Amino acid sequence: MRKVSNGKVALLIAAFIGRVVFAAFAGEPLPDQSVETLAALQQRFSNHIAGPRFAAASWGVKVVSLDTGRTLFEHNAEKLFSPASNSKLYTTALALDRLGADYRIKTTLYATARPNRQGTLPGDLIVYGRGDPAINARLNGGDIYQALEPLVAVLNNAGVKRIEGDLVGDDSYFRGPPFGSGWVWDDTQTYYGAEISALTINDNFLQLSVKPGGRVGAPCQLTLTPATTFVILSNRTQTAGQGLKRSIALYRPPGGNVTYISGQLPIDDADYTDNVTVHHPAGLFVTLFMEALARHGVKVRGRTRTLDWLDRQMSPFDVAKYVELGVIESLPLRELVREIQKPSQNLYADLLLAHVGANSLTTNAPQQQTSEESGIAALETFLSQAGIGKGDVQFEEGSGLSRNNLTTPNATIALLQFMSRHKWADVYRDALPIAGVDGTLHDRMKDTPAAGNVRAKTGTLRWANSLSGYVTSAAGERLIFSLMLNRYLNTEPSHPAREDIDTIAVMLASFTGHTARPNEK
Repeated sequence: MRKVSNGKVALLIAAFIGRVVFAAFAGEPLPDQSVETLAALQQRFSNHIAGPRFAAASWGVKVVSLDTGRTLFEHNAEKLFSPASNSKLYTTALALDRLGADYRIKTTLYATARPNRQGTLPGDLIVYGRGDPAINARLNGGDIYQALEPLVAVLNNAGVKRIEGDLVGDDSYFRGPPFGSGWVWDDTQTYYGAEISALTINDNFLQLSVKPGGRVGAPCQLTLTPATTFVILSNRTQTAGQGLKRSIALYRPPGGNVTYISGQLPIDDADYTDNVTVHHPAGLFVTLFMEALARHGVKVRGRTRTLDWLDRQMSPFDVAKYVELGVIESLPLRELVREIQKPSQNLYADLLLAHVGANSLTTNAPQQQTSEESGIAALETFLSQAGIGKGDVQFEEGSGLSRNNLTTPNATIALLQFMSRHKWADVYRDALPIAGVDGTLHDRMKDTPAAGNVRAKTGTLRWANSLSGYVTSAAGERLIFSLMLNRYLNTEPSHPAREDIDTIAVMLASFTGHTARPNEK
């Protein structure tokens, strides 16, 4: 056997590391990550998270076998981390446990009296929402009026042809402000920070299209979809010359529905699209519903207006005083959970927490308690029943947009273990994104043993990255994992933090060894 010098060994190791790094940066399949022994796997994990680029960051890691109950690896598993959208693992588990996978959220039409023989409703028509998130164009072929058809059908079935009073949007089922606790003000400028309302429509935003004007120097052309005057656009844009840089900015001052559009769009540029969030979505709901009724020949003599929880403090809603004309129901919760987890939909998660909270409120509940606070209280009770200590989870809202949500890898693993034995275990697991296939993992871990295998919830904030879920090892062992990386200042934009997290998931999928039960050797 030819002897290899230490210098050559160093060169070979350097070449291998260089090949791994190059492959990761270039998006190519990584070299074989298979590991045959648990000790070797643990050493790889330790080496990975101890890398010098993580010197100022914090890793929290825990991996457990669902088959044997043995912990494969843990690091800072008892410490609190910002989970970002891993918070949705908790919110959806709570909803499935408390409501069941077949549960549907109701939206009801109420009136002070039934219509007369001519089809005239003598008073107001009230649309009473309870947080159905799915009345939107996206799930209805891009047509918001198709989404409103079930409500129109309710009126048709009730024989209503004319409404003498107002069209009232009532979102008082939820108590509290329209923002999640711990959000920052500029979150509300983006689709992922859309306002929370019991009467939600079109994900509580409109799509803005910006096109170049007819000549250089002319204002750009602005279009909202669906078209509405509920939101006012202040056009501060300009059409720029060919080849110049596009720079379009949106700003909607808090508490209003005037959005300022500024910047420039080159005359040879393609259309630019963005989303405009809406203040007080219940108002947009009844505005669009009024148009839907008009399209079906139903006339409303009055105006559109809204009532919220503050209004109902002065004039409580008494269902006994109204006639129920009909009800529409949301998608079943099993589908809503998938709509939350796959794309990591913040609004839907916060609506679900508020709905659980509103359901939990009783006449003995503190009047100052919000639906969100009641939802968090229900979550704490649920986690206690799941065997998770109160100190391990400190949440204040349901989506993970709050930077103040905190949890430990220990708690997330305990939650995944509990839900793996739950009545709705398959619904919970199948709602998660699949590596290399769909959701927020559709472009991650492709061409690796993790692709089509890892089912996990992602989480991303500026200083927080996480991935927690399920994977089957190369030996067929079912594993659960929680990976959290906080306060990581990435100085290599071409190598995002998510790749460092994905590396661990790929190692788990490639593990060819077996773990033994704690009492076995």
